[in-house]
Amino acid sequence: MITGDIKNKIDQIWNAFWSGGISNPLEVMEQMTYLLFIRRLDELQLVKEKKANRLKQPIVNPIFDESQAHLRWSRFTTLGDASQLYNVVANEVFPFIKNLGAEDDTTYSHHMKDARFTIPTPALLTKVVDLVADVPMDDKDTKGDIYEYMLGKIASAGQNGQFRTPRHIIKMMVELMQPKPTDTICDPACGTAGFLVAASEYLNEHYQSEIFANADAAKRYNNDTFFGYDFDSTMLRIGSMNMLLHGVENPNIENRDSLSQAHGDIADKFSLILANPPFAGSLDYDSTAKNLLATVKTKKTELLFIALFLRMLKIGGRAAVIVPDGVLFGSSTAHKTLRQELVEKQQLEAIISMPSGVFKPYAGVSTAIVIFTKTMSGGTDKVWFYDMQADGYSLDDKRNELDASKHENNNIPDIIARFKNLEGEKDRKATEQSFLVDKADIAANGYDLSINRYKEVVYEQVEYETPSKILADLELLEQDILKGMATLKEMLK
Repeated sequence: MITGDIKNKIDQIWNAFWSGGISNPLEVMEQMTYLLFIRRLDELQLVKEKKANRLKQPIVNPIFDESQAHLRWSRFTTLGDASQLYNVVANEVFPFIKNLGAEDDTTYSHHMKDARFTIPTPALLTKVVDLVADVPMDDKDTKGDIYEYMLGKIASAGQNGQFRTPRHIIKMMVELMQPKPTDTICDPACGTAGFLVAASEYLNEHYQSEIFANADAAKRYNNDTFFGYDFDSTMLRIGSMNMLLHGVENPNIENRDSLSQAHGDIADKFSLILANPPFAGSLDYDSTAKNLLATVKTKKTELLFIALFLRMLKIGGRAAVIVPDGVLFGSSTAHKTLRQELVEKQQLEAIISMPSGVFKPYAGVSTAIVIFTKTMSGGTDKVWFYDMQADGYSLDDKRNELDASKHENNNIPDIIARFKNLEGEKDRKATEQSFLVDKADIAANGYDLSINRYKEVVYEQVEYETPSKILADLELLEQDILKGMATLKEMLK
């Protein structure tokens, strides 16, 4: 979540671009990301150097060799002369980052081929470099955070349904699914690759010795574990940079319109899908993949994406995906067919209802996380419902951070703990925050998956006074008022 100090710094950079002649939000975002990336490369090289010094060994896989030392952020930012700085960045540093990995024909180098350096003047570059130097680059997905903030400035975002998933929600979904080194992980609407980055961080944290056990394991991790699709070339570039900075050298991030007939060939391929697909649009039947329409005849993207996930998953593959609430209770034939498919033919495991403020200030839509396993033979017994009421931030447009140690401010630790121990949920009642619902009850309710259909609300009994007592009290009040008015009249005589 981008707040306070970082937001002010980004605003200053934005204003500098605006007054310098670049007003297209996507272009601003792209140029800023390149500069942040260049700076991050220098920081990564610094970490490698410190490690080499500590171990008294040569630097392993250096980003910059000795002849390229002048291309490092820490060097060229101290040049002092604006035109000299511009010359180095435009003619040497930018071609350097464009060609990173070109000899190996990596995903990153493929998407960077079309990248352009469009900052027009030395004065603007100097100003922006000074401002970018002040942006904190800790363990946050800073590029994604900037994209999230920029979306507020892009008027078309709401129409396209491009809302970046908040990082803490992504991390929660990854924790719930617990990816393993053997997984093939896909996000068919990957944007800045937030889900893939979080999955790579999880694998690094829990399975580092396995994923780098030998050359074959490392190759599998870098080349065959992560798959992301999007049809926005800017997003593909940012996603590729994001993955590279998080240590994944060659993820399969491709330019694909996942729902189109032209890309309808991917099936039974992935063991884990993590996604927050766009759910504001509708497509025409002609361009939509026919095998998706065979599952559900609709133009709504949110329904088509669920059909897509079912097609792309292997048997036994799992998915955690965000859907708008309408998917859970919509009354159209397409809505009901899809929900029946999940309950009867697959194994539907959980519905986590999220508060409507999660995507603010960019959208106030109510959403839920749907977790299921592809079986093609059923397997749903009970479905776990959780009524999430807080995510650690205020649910207004400001999204201020709250005291996350209190359950009433942050339900995420409770969600993760309870999902990992569903046996312990068996005796919980429908009046509580989480509970299990039998498959038969769901079928009896027309496969309605909204939590409000099954949640029981306990009303406190309130005892009111009898009407005659209320009338008597009113009479007494009226007599007091009349007495007061009579006293006032006496005083005015």
